[in-house]
Amino acid sequence: MGLIKQIFTWWDGQSAGTRLWTWRKGVQVGTDSFGNMYYRERKRDRRWVIYNGEVDASRIPPEWHIWLHHTVDDLPSDATRKRKKYERPHLSNQTGTANAYRPKGSILTGTGASRAEGAYEPWKPEA
Repeated sequence: MGLIKQIFTWWDGQSAGTRLWTWRKGVQVGTDSFGNMYYRERKRDRRWVIYNGEVDASRIPPEWHIWLHHTVDDLPSDATRKRKKYERPHLSNQTGTANAYRPKGSILTGTGASRAEGAYEPWKPEA
């Protein structure tokens, strides 16, 4: 089942074509905290990622993102990257889940919109 899944799907890991390309032309240069593996082509400067599990671009840490997009040439390492005090651990995209952001007054929160009585006067044209 695994081989058939790789041949016909791309959204749940690498496809058979990506596996073949990686085997023939790729050199693994690193792995991030999520288990994603990063590769570089042997003869050119092409870079790519093989996701560990579901393909979701929001699961790439910032230091690997800038490397993938050729912003920096040096490979990221935990020793050289200084974390800021305000940085939080990565959280994948929560849209469509129970943890999605729902602002106050949203119909999805179940509380309903609060009426601002007296705070709004509608415009009335002069007769």
